[in-house]
Amino acid sequence: MALIVWLGVPLLRWLLLDATWQGSSAECTARGGACWAFVAAKLRFFLFAFYPADGLWRPVVVCGLLIALLLASAMPRLWSARLVVAWPVVIGVCLALMSGLPGGSVVSSNQWGGLPITLLVWMICFTTSVPIAVLLSLARRSRMLLVRWLAIGYIELMRAIPMVAILYFATLILPMALPGSVPLDKLPRAIIMVALFWTAYVAEVVRGGLQAVPKGQEEAALALGLGYWRAMRLIVLPQALRAVVPGLVNLGIGFLLATSLLAVIGIMDILSAAKAAAADPEWLGYYKESFLVVALVYFVMGYGGSRYSLWLERRLGSSSGR
Repeated sequence: MALIVWLGVPLLRWLLLDATWQGSSAECTARGGACWAFVAAKLRFFLFAFYPADGLWRPVVVCGLLIALLLASAMPRLWSARLVVAWPVVIGVCLALMSGLPGGSVVSSNQWGGLPITLLVWMICFTTSVPIAVLLSLARRSRMLLVRWLAIGYIELMRAIPMVAILYFATLILPMALPGSVPLDKLPRAIIMVALFWTAYVAEVVRGGLQAVPKGQEEAALALGLGYWRAMRLIVLPQALRAVVPGLVNLGIGFLLATSLLAVIGIMDILSAAKAAAADPEWLGYYKESFLVVALVYFVMGYGGSRYSLWLERRLGSSSGR
């Protein structure tokens, strides 16, 4: 209790009592508390970085669409083929909007930044990696020796490389490997490589779920004449994926936090935008406020994902018990 009071009172004074809510940098310095006036002045840069001000509605709409897609995907009663179609359609619309289409001037991906970049990279990479990872995990359990070795080699190779090295590969090596007629921008190169990198980790989680399914389930399905792929799709994979929901959500949260590594190749996610805002000569040095705002955004998404995982686990558990 004494420790809480010892730490809490000065923190409360800095956060609220001595804080400056409106005014200039000089007024913030004079009061000594947190400078929320800086956050209010730079909030647009936090969220959207260098995106042109005249097209600001575009990243706002993109964030709304992506969050709506996430919320819709979180509801089991909406899980259907329509949702599978909705994902690429919404992602495509978001990329077009960010690029300045339709009707606007072209906005280079170098000007994209902040929350839309964080959400776009995370959602594209994670959702792309899951279906590939399912195939990879099945390949790793395959009775065909070559297929199994290739799957094992890919997974182990990717897991042995740091994500920073993957990002440098996407920036420095991949352009040299591509034909000159394929000018691929830095952002899509990074998305491709990060998705391939995350696939190895998701595959291992899915493999753990496959191992949890009793072998008799697959044998019974094959005995009924379902065939390998139908047995996997209808019997084995639903049970395996249900068993690894906590692991997948945990990976998803970890991947969301890892998007901050995009800064090493010059892609400005929300954390990089917040750091850059604090380097503005007019508001120089307000890093604590910047990091607190970003921490709040990450906390909302991470804590929301964690609670959703628990809810989904209970719901799927109760559904399977009926």
